[in-house]
Amino acid sequence: MKRFLGMGVLAAAFLAGASLLSAEEAKSLKALCELKATKGNKVEGTIIFIQKKNSVMIRAHVKGLTPGKHGFHIHECGDCSAPDGSSAKGHFNPGKHNHGGPSAKERHAGDLGNLNANDKGVADYERSDSTIHLSGDNNIMGKSVIVHEKVDDYKTQPTGNAGSRIACGVIKKKEDKKVEKKK
Repeated sequence: MKRFLGMGVLAAAFLAGASLLSAEEAKSLKALCELKATKGNKVEGTIIFIQKKNSVMIRAHVKGLTPGKHGFHIHECGDCSAPDGSSAKGHFNPGKHNHGGPSAKERHAGDLGNLNANDKGVADYERSDSTIHLSGDNNIMGKSVIVHEKVDDYKTQPTGNAGSRIACGVIKKKEDKKVEKKK
C-alpha cells in the first residue's frame, strides 16, 4: 500500500513540473507554465520559473515540436484563449527596447531565445535570466509564454521572424496550480 501511495505522489509531482527540479529547488519554486498547443498543433510542455537572488532560473521541457529551433518568448498578456495564440499580444517589453537575443544588451524582457528540439521533437531549456522577475520590475507573473514555429533570428523587429504561435501557456503562481487526475 505504501508503495502505491508513493507512486501516486511521484506521478503528481511529475504532472506539476517537479521532475525538472531538485528537491531543494522544489521548495523555492514560484511559478509554473503549462504549454498547450494552438489550433492545428500538438506541442505541449512545462516551464518552471525559480526566483533566485538577482535572477530567475528558467527550465522548460517541451515536446511535439518539429526538429530544430523554435522562438520562445514571454508575451504581455496572460490570455491563451484565441485559437492562434494572438490573445497573448506582443512580446513582454516594458522597457520599450528593440527585439534581441537573450544575452543582448538591448532586448525585450520577454526575449528568451530559442528552444532546440531534437529529432524526436523534444526540447529542454535551462538558463538564468537577470532581466525578468517574479515580482517588482519586469514581473512576469500572469504573462504568457509562446512557442513559435520557426527560429528566432534575434534581429528582425519586432518578433525575430519566428513565425506562427504553436503553443501558449500562462505563467501562474505555484499555489494556483492544481494537479488534475488523468482519466
